[in-house]
Amino acid sequence: MHKIELEIVALSHSITQSNSYAVVLGEVNGLRRLPIVIGGFEAQAIAVALENMHPSRPLTHDLMKNFMTAFGVQLQEVYICDLQEGIFYSKLVCFTANDTIEIDSRTSDAIALAVRFGCPIYVYSNILEQAGLTSENVDKPIHATPVNEPAKINDLGLLSLVELNNLLKEVLEQEDYIRAIDIRDEINKRTAQKKS
Repeated sequence: MHKIELEIVALSHSITQSNSYAVVLGEVNGLRRLPIVIGGFEAQAIAVALENMHPSRPLTHDLMKNFMTAFGVQLQEVYICDLQEGIFYSKLVCFTANDTIEIDSRTSDAIALAVRFGCPIYVYSNILEQAGLTSENVDKPIHATPVNEPAKINDLGLLSLVELNNLLKEVLEQEDYIRAIDIRDEINKRTAQKKS
């Protein structure tokens, strides 16, 4: 079957399911998008890797990467191989000096590992035709939006820089890395404005 390469174009709150996120994968050099509903933990794991954040202790997907690397296993690629009753199925293609192995994986975990290893993500063309959407807006930025806190995001503009830094410390201690991204972006925006 023909595989199509995808890239992460958005990570946001899922409109269709409460307390869930959607990772939107876009066809490389194409207009089609593949939205996949994932859990909050997995969204956070993907966001941390996308934003190059370094938690004080390794998250589960960081641990998995460290474990694989320590034993000489590299993640070569991830591909979405099936769609059954709205659930995507994926495979991790791993290799060592002696062997190549395909391992079954939840798609959200596969994406979180792909981001950490910097390996490509693919989907079979029939799955993209079945579940993909066409988008005219190819240049969507990668961003993360918290699930239950849209009002608080807007309130960030009302906080002082000192309050933002304190809030950032607080959410990092709670390991809410998705919320931390928004706060950090607001701090960076204000710091850049001060320099201008």
